[in-house]
Amino acid sequence: MAEQGAAERGPDGLSRRRLLAASAAGGAVWLLRGTVGPESARAIGTAPVLPGGLVPYQQVYENWAGEIRTSPLWVCAPDSPQQVADLADWAAANGWRLRAQGQRHGWAPFTVAAGTPADTRVLLVDTTRSLTALSLASGFGGAGGRAVRAQTGASLEDLLAFLADQGLGVAACPAPGDLTVGGALAVGGHGTAVPAAGETPRPGQGFGSLSNQVLSLTAVVHDASAGRYVLRTFDRSEADAAAFLVHLGRAFLTEVVLRAAPDTRLRCLSRVDVPATELFAAPGSPAAGGGRTFADFLASTGRVEAIWFAFTDHPWLKTWQPAPDKPLFAHEVSAPYNYPFSDNLPQPVAELAGQLVSGSEQLAPVFGQLQFLITKIGLTGDVTDLLLAPGLLRSLLSGDTLTHLLAGGLRSDLWGASRHLLQYVRPTTLRVTANGYAIHCRRSDVQWVVSRFASSYQQVLATHQARGEYPMNGAAEIRVTGLDDPVACGVPGAQPPLLSALRPHADHPEWDTAVWLDLLTLPGTPGLHAFYREIEQELLGLFDGTRAGLRVEWSKGWAYTTDAAWADPAVLGRTVPATLRAPGAPGWDEAVATLDGYDPARVFGNPFLDALLR
Repeated sequence: MAEQGAAERGPDGLSRRRLLAASAAGGAVWLLRGTVGPESARAIGTAPVLPGGLVPYQQVYENWAGEIRTSPLWVCAPDSPQQVADLADWAAANGWRLRAQGQRHGWAPFTVAAGTPADTRVLLVDTTRSLTALSLASGFGGAGGRAVRAQTGASLEDLLAFLADQGLGVAACPAPGDLTVGGALAVGGHGTAVPAAGETPRPGQGFGSLSNQVLSLTAVVHDASAGRYVLRTFDRSEADAAAFLVHLGRAFLTEVVLRAAPDTRLRCLSRVDVPATELFAAPGSPAAGGGRTFADFLASTGRVEAIWFAFTDHPWLKTWQPAPDKPLFAHEVSAPYNYPFSDNLPQPVAELAGQLVSGSEQLAPVFGQLQFLITKIGLTGDVTDLLLAPGLLRSLLSGDTLTHLLAGGLRSDLWGASRHLLQYVRPTTLRVTANGYAIHCRRSDVQWVVSRFASSYQQVLATHQARGEYPMNGAAEIRVTGLDDPVACGVPGAQPPLLSALRPHADHPEWDTAVWLDLLTLPGTPGLHAFYREIEQELLGLFDGTRAGLRVEWSKGWAYTTDAAWADPAVLGRTVPATLRAPGAPGWDEAVATLDGYDPARVFGNPFLDALLR
């Protein structure tokens, strides 16, 4: 197949097909981030003179999926939190803006927008080089559990490893390890967990976002009396702290103290034998009577994720359950990232992915079936479905590819320390774009939510397929968490994070649970924005605040037009703010006012945030 034209090429002239192949083969080529010093002849423009002898360099910013890519921008890496405050003073005085830069593992344009030109007066502040310290925190014993002090450039992988060395952990966390603490907190990063039926949470455990685990935070803020930006520590009991816990990049945190809990070993069971018609069956229907619905697994384990590849009948269902002792037949693991078949997809998958976005989108059903077969073989070693599959699938998974999958060992029953099972997405995983929503409901209505979603999703997918359109070629992912109950942090007087997608609804106290819905597809797939818009409008209608309510997942895609994400003025200007307002309770407006008050020059902002947080 011919390569795309120049307009369809990715960074540095690589075609998107080659980029996808590189992503699956190893991931190293996907993010081609050249670094150019200020003295180089390749530098664009004049380097800014920074305070404290900080030396700027130029770097292309590119996010996880490669959809946000800029011209080379000026970057610096401060050695201390005080240098960040000095940079804020410099930026305010010189008309620049500061953007915290971590691992760039996100989708939304909270750091910079795609196409930001090199002459933009924006300085990226890399937190991952020096602002990475981790230590146990003292003086927080009254909160119950224990606490860790973390600078915001530390990775979640390093944070969880540090906690594990102290016999500590968290109830849930995002699956990728290559997120910074600051980045995860900025968007309300979460995992998938609620207490199982009859389970008593341990001291220090929270079942909402990581932001709700914060006991104190240090932010760079403007001090009006001093006439400059300073470092200020906020205790979680202070009302203003609630605006910083999830701030969308409208603030700069340098350090946080997080509550942790005694670690617990987990057993992670994977199964692919429950059909979607049963797992997502409508409550009360005959299909829901066999004890194998999504809600049934949630009740028994509390920790559930369903990954449903497009155009397949059986999702990959994962459950995690506390298990102090190793079950007899479980495979003990001693490190995270235990699904090699998804961490490093075989080359045939990468090549087929490349074809999908370069003119052969009708292969999406084959791609979905291929992903399911790889998952099933990698988990169970069962090749029966492959033997019965069409010739194309058999050819894609023949020879060395099949041998590689079987050599990875069976992964359907794993046991080990929590962090080894909660983190399972490597940077080498195939890069996809994703939308994201949190549906708030009563826990007793979880099955109703997932059944309504599944039915609507299938109908939209079938309608597009009948028209010969295949905008969806990845997976639907479904997870469940609790809400951000401030009691979980153990600090008297604490408020929930004001901008968190998991902040409880003051006008719907009966809603105690969030169902997270994400649809993943390859960047560049024809028609993906129109498809996502259709799904978004369907969900807004289904979960209109009567029986359940919708909030966007900040880090993912939302506010779709037929051509772009984060672009629908009605969703941006009315729908999203309305979901975080409630009569008689602080919310959207209070958070915006607080963040503006501590950064009146909007040093920590960008044009997208200026429009969103008005």
